[in-house]
Amino acid sequence: MTDNRSYLLPALALSLVAAGTLNPALADTVTGPEGEIEITAITHNGAQLVHGDRVVTIDPWGLMGLEGLQTADLVLVTDNPGHHLDPEAIAALSDDDTVVVMPANSSQRLPHGMVLENGEETTIAGVRIEAVAAYDIIPGAPEHPKGDANGYVVTLGGLRFFFAGVTECVDEVKALRDIDVAFMPMNIPVGRMTPAAAAECTRLLDPDVVYLYHYDQGYARRAANPDADAGGLVDGMTIEETLAAFERELASSGIAVRRGEFYPPLP
Repeated sequence: MTDNRSYLLPALALSLVAAGTLNPALADTVTGPEGEIEITAITHNGAQLVHGDRVVTIDPWGLMGLEGLQTADLVLVTDNPGHHLDPEAIAALSDDDTVVVMPANSSQRLPHGMVLENGEETTIAGVRIEAVAAYDIIPGAPEHPKGDANGYVVTLGGLRFFFAGVTECVDEVKALRDIDVAFMPMNIPVGRMTPAAAAECTRLLDPDVVYLYHYDQGYARRAANPDADAGGLVDGMTIEETLAAFERELASSGIAVRRGEFYPPLP
């Protein structure tokens, strides 16, 4: 982690989410050397960062509503499934100056976007972006092959935010340094990123703050199709039990675990 640890403050408030609406006015916050950064959870695997007049949005999925979110200077897409790449949500949060950054697998659906390959870096609207490989180690469907999807390190307000996307703790993730705030997936099918594995990866990154996201795959299926099978989790655990297990794993680590409101109530 960076020398900015002393700048990070506890959460001022958690995002409040009513069914189908988001309220960024009460978003979670961290404070870095260049001031406060507001963090708002977006359903399942998205977030919006606001620092002054800079707005960065990651994987906006509009199925449960986007009310109150700001127009983005920069939209980052991690992968091409609809809960990561939602063209209507991206359009709703964009204006003529918005830049969309994506992996190559998304270019057919977003022909106006900018492709950033694994390992590439760029600066847009004063925000530094690093594309990090996101892929599977354990084989099986759904498959996330190496080179197909991105995670991102976003440097904003003097802090480094890591959005892992859907990945296991691959070498490219382990190699990251100076991460202040991490967004980590958990409960990915075929036993990928169990609570223990997600916690071990988080300890390796050693951020000041970690959020779990993309951890309730059953919710995502039911949100798109109310009749869908929610599926099961490793060792028959409930979602709440997996969250508690992750928190126990990090209890003595010095890493603050925050529960963002990534799963508003389904109608």
